[in-house]
This record gives sequence, structure tokens and C-alpha cells, in this order.
Amino acid sequence: MIEELNKLVSTKEDFVCISRPRRFGKSMVGNMISAYYSKGCDTKDVFSRMNLGQVSSFDKYLNKFNVIKLDLNELYQNSKKKNEEAQLISQIDKRVADEFKIQFKDIAFSEQDNSIDQCILRVYAETGEKFVIIIDEYDILVRERVPNSLFDNYLSFLNGLFKGTTIRPAIALAYITGIIPIVRDKVQSKLNEFMEYTMIRPRQFAGIIGFTEDEVKALCEKYDMDKDECARWYNGYKLNDLRIHNSHSIVCAMLDKKCRNNWSTTGSFEAVSDYIQLNFNGIRDDVVSMLAGKNVELDVTSYTNTLNFRGKDDVFTYLIHLGYLSYDEDTMTCCIPNEEVRQEWVKAVKFDDNYAKLFSIINASKKLLDDTIQGNEEAVAHALDAAHTEVTNPLTYNDEHCFQSAICLAYFYANTRYTIFKELPTGKGYADLVLIPYLPNIPAMVIELKHNKSAESALQQIKDKNYCQALNNYKGDLLFVGINYDEKTKDHKCKIERL
Repeated sequence: MIEELNKLVSTKEDFVCISRPRRFGKSMVGNMISAYYSKGCDTKDVFSRMNLGQVSSFDKYLNKFNVIKLDLNELYQNSKKKNEEAQLISQIDKRVADEFKIQFKDIAFSEQDNSIDQCILRVYAETGEKFVIIIDEYDILVRERVPNSLFDNYLSFLNGLFKGTTIRPAIALAYITGIIPIVRDKVQSKLNEFMEYTMIRPRQFAGIIGFTEDEVKALCEKYDMDKDECARWYNGYKLNDLRIHNSHSIVCAMLDKKCRNNWSTTGSFEAVSDYIQLNFNGIRDDVVSMLAGKNVELDVTSYTNTLNFRGKDDVFTYLIHLGYLSYDEDTMTCCIPNEEVRQEWVKAVKFDDNYAKLFSIINASKKLLDDTIQGNEEAVAHALDAAHTEVTNPLTYNDEHCFQSAICLAYFYANTRYTIFKELPTGKGYADLVLIPYLPNIPAMVIELKHNKSAESALQQIKDKNYCQALNNYKGDLLFVGINYDEKTKDHKCKIERL
């Protein structure tokens, strides 16, 4: 992060806005940046022992600047406790202005030097010293939907700090961070000097927003953890060509020596449920599809980065910024990124009447898995009838991809026992579904889907095309599962063989 920021210091791109979800280290990074640039401390020994110490620009800006760091969320919450929200901005200005007068005792501040921007200009005019400004949770007043009077004061505050051409030379670097990108109406006019880096367009910061696969692999080796299990739980955010893990959750997993849902300790499934209940056309069908493991198409260009949603695209784009969805820029689709977040989505639909049938299928998926392993063909076929009807509508019922999604939804519980591969290249073709267990004493599965044929023909295709080749290195029982559905009767048939 510091190596990349050093390239931007005192350039035309030195106003940086990086948005990322909670649990991805925003505050930690803000503290790190402050410790690196601040003249108020000596951190050479700390940073020299890190990878940064090997970078050529390591000490170029080390402890060279005056740093102003504001945690806007902390400041806002404190004022809220005292019922002094209306005075928030004036309190910030006064507090920092008082610190200026203590820090720069040799400078004669005038009575008009009572705001941060005026104090910066006074110091820069007399000493030529530049400043680094860091604002953490800069978007809190947007997310809290504060009264217009407070919000207008905040806009004036931003305007004084970042809009004027007079103050720009005095700022070596401005770094603001929050959950959602810059609002594209009132706020954007005050922050249009900033280059934005988001969960949708991270640019050169893609590998810094979370932990990369290589970093997690190294951590797993150090802490004796299973990298594949960590990836299943916490990977899945695609930024540029990188797969990024949730950094907070990885840290918790390494310290706990166990992969579990750490999301609920710092967030709430209500962040999802509040928005998927909105009555926007198509939102329910897409939620069902994503819970079944599919990617859904998404237009991220219409969202104005506010909480005023105009359709499902706005809702899903917002959930990308919150970390509840991952966006693939190449395919322009979104999906649920990993097992940890998938559990939050299940909680979100659990108590919603609109998703009652969906949750009943998810709830029944453990029994379906048990029935499959036990060879109970009739029970499997009956469960698939219900899932296929829930995932599809009359227009898409006979679509093969929708049928595959229905199977994945029906086997939702299998995600806690198996790694599931769709259309896996193997043998002489592509197996519809291959389930490889990561827990002992349960069989691997190859599932082949047919329509208007027979379950027996599906089993025969598995054998004829040698789909089990994908499991050559697997030692244990193996199930061949053939499933057929009839377009006219809407009935499903199942045949299971154990090897």
C-alpha cells in the first residue's frame, strides 16, 4: 500500500479514495499510513523490518509530513452520544485548530484561522511544510442519513479541504476511505479531484484490498491450516485477475486454528435482508439463482452510491461494496463469494415469507444428501421435483442451466462436506457435477443430468465417457448418480450406483 501511495505523493493523482467493505482492514491501513508519513513519530525501525524496507522508495517520505487523521465514524458516534450531532463539523474544526496552535507555537494564527483548511494554508504559507490528510469512514454521514443541515455543513467542510486550488499545493497526499464510493451528486462535486478505487474497479490496489492467494498459502503453511478449506470459506472476491480473501476472517482463522463464520461478529445479516425484501422486479429470482451457485448479470453503472435504490442492479451493486457479493468485470456478473458469506445469505432469507419455500429446500438439503448417500432413489427424485420448481419459472423450467442450478440448490448442504465442480472437463467430455469430499468417510459423487431420456442413460454416459477420471487420485467410495426429468410430466427419476 505504501509503495503504491509513494508513487502518487505530490502528483496530480495524490487525492485517493479507496472504498472497501468492513473486515477488510480500512482502519488498520489508515493507522499504518499515518505511522509511516507522520513527522510526529519515528517508525523507521518498525517499517525497515517489513517487506517495505526492501523497496527503493522505503525512506523517501518516511516521517516527512504533518499528518491530520480523522476517524469520522468515531467523531460522529461521540457527538451522537452527547446529542451534539449538529455541532459535529464545528467541533472537528475547533479541535484540530487548537492542536495546530499547540504544534506550531512559532506561527501567529489569526482569529480567522479557526478551521482545518485555514490552518493548513497558514502553516504552508509560513513554512512550506506539506500535509497528509487521512479520513477514515468518510461516508458515515451518507450511510447514517443525517439531517440535511448537518450534511450541508459536511459538504462545506469537504469543499474547504479539497476543492480549492489554493490549498492543493499544501497537501502531499489525501487518503479517504469508507464502504461506499463517492456519492454521485452533492458529494461528488466536492470530491471530484479524487481518483477512486473500489470493489468494482480497484485498479493497482487490487492485490492490497485483501489477502491474495499466495499470501494465504504462506499463512496456512505458517499456522498449519488447510489452504483449500480457507479458500472455500473466505476466498471469492475477484479484483482484476486476482482472487482476494477476506483479510479479517483469515486472521481470525489463523489465530483460532479453525475456519468458521467470523462475518457475524462484525456485521449483520439484516444488511442483506433489508434490501432483498425490496419489491424490485427480478430480485427474488436472482437471489435464488445466486444461492444455487450461479452468477447473475448486473449493470453496475447506474448506481449513484446512495441508499436511494431504483432497481435490483442498484441493490446488488451496493451489496458488492458491502462485501456480500463479488463482481466479475469480465463477465459483468455477480455472485455470492464464499461459504462464510453464503451463511449470511441463508440467515437473510430464513425469516422472510417471500423466501419460505426456498429456505425449506435449503433446510431439507441435508436429508437429500443423506438419501443420496444411502441410495434412496425415490426420495432424491421427490426432493429434486420441489427444488426444480422453486428455482425456475414456467419459461425457464426446461432450460438445462436452470436445472443444474436447481440441483445445486437442492444439494445446498453438500457445500459443508464437498467441493462442488460444475461441468468439470474429464474423460471424454464434461461431467455435469462432480462432488469431491473434504471430510473423511463419505463418498465422492459424479452426477449426470438428462431430460426426456432416462436416469439409466445418464448413468451409462458417466461410464461410457469415463467421467470418473477426474477422481483418479481419490481413494474411497464413489457414487454415480443419474437424474432425468420429463418436460411433459415434470417428473424426476434417479438412479444411483455405488463403487
